[in-house]
Amino acid sequence: MGIGGMIGGGIFSVLGMAVNISGHAAPMAFLLGSFVALAAGYSYVKLALGFQSDGASFTFLDRAFPEYPNVAGIAGWTVIVGYVGTLALYAYTFGVYGAHLLGDADSPMVRMMLSLGVLLFFLLINLQGVQSSGRTEVIIVFTKVILLGLFALAGTFSIKEDHLFPVFDQGVPSIFIAGAMIFVAFEGFQLITNAVLEAEKPKRNIPRGIYGSILITSLIYFGVAIVAVGNLTPVQIESAKEYTLAVAAKPALGNTGAILVDLAALLATSSAVNATIFGASRMMADMANENRMPQMFALRTKAKIPWVAIVFMTALASGFTLLGSLETITLFSSLVFLLVSIAVSVANLKLRSFTHSNLWLILLGIGLMLSTVTLLVIHLWSRDSIRFFWLLGFFATIAVLEISFCWYRCRNDEEFHKKHRKQKVNHN
Repeated sequence: MGIGGMIGGGIFSVLGMAVNISGHAAPMAFLLGSFVALAAGYSYVKLALGFQSDGASFTFLDRAFPEYPNVAGIAGWTVIVGYVGTLALYAYTFGVYGAHLLGDADSPMVRMMLSLGVLLFFLLINLQGVQSSGRTEVIIVFTKVILLGLFALAGTFSIKEDHLFPVFDQGVPSIFIAGAMIFVAFEGFQLITNAVLEAEKPKRNIPRGIYGSILITSLIYFGVAIVAVGNLTPVQIESAKEYTLAVAAKPALGNTGAILVDLAALLATSSAVNATIFGASRMMADMANENRMPQMFALRTKAKIPWVAIVFMTALASGFTLLGSLETITLFSSLVFLLVSIAVSVANLKLRSFTHSNLWLILLGIGLMLSTVTLLVIHLWSRDSIRFFWLLGFFATIAVLEISFCWYRCRNDEEFHKKHRKQKVNHN
């Protein structure tokens, strides 16, 4: 599930943005992103094993800061919106590569119909239950990894060295900025913690799942990025930035290679949609059970499937993919998961005696994430202040909505206050 969520729209849709920012060092930006993901993943592993719940980051922050319930609430709502954004990103990318495969790369209508189609298909798959979702996921993940591996291997023979050097042609800070911009390509590992209650032997499989998916994905990203940058000029990448990898396959594999990459993109985005709907819907249901989201999201079928959450997320993502800008969706989603990962790491820092975590590894992760977020915000402010204020307003709106909901629903909920008083006493 982690690999399925990570090798999704990310590498196929954000590579063009990474090259625009970091130039020849785009592969290094993906490597940096993998280090940041590993550092963040450490806290997720420790907290997931300590507090086994489908609520994941929401639950971790709720346990770390019981005296400030809005901290967990705002983070939870933000993550849900972030997942909606990534669903829109994956569906958008599916539509782009599908349209390219059909020879209609410049047709917005074809792209939109394909984007909506993939969301509807996996809505129905997830409503069938975990077993159906899991079988589909395994098949898709295996196939797309093979296809991307073949692309990376074949593409190495047509790499032009002058496309790769000098490595830092856009400066070293650009690597951190690009690494933050594309962090959404690594967020899939967090989905594993959303299904911890359904995992077999979690103490063994959760660490393996998170660390393993990050490492495997990082190797694939690095290889694919080198091949793309080594085979295409920045101008070529910019002109085909929404389907860069399909164009990058042509020098080594011709039109057949482009078709294979299109197919890999369709499989990758499909499995990412599947994994995200599966994990995020369970987080919504868990938050609703905790009275931190509308109660309707806690409704489940007889097979324990959170059908209202699944339908609601898919409907919102459909709207985003039709109306949103690809770059804005990517930027928002990356910022969401970086900021929430920082908050989760701070929660692990506070609870490290309970989770038996290494202080220096936690601080390393926080430092890496703060550095990348800071450089990205500075870059955004200097290059596009309008988008900066739009994103700031979006985050502020989420916070206001969560605080208002909590005030309205929780102020007279004695069970809610009793639980948090108990958590505070236990923590102390």
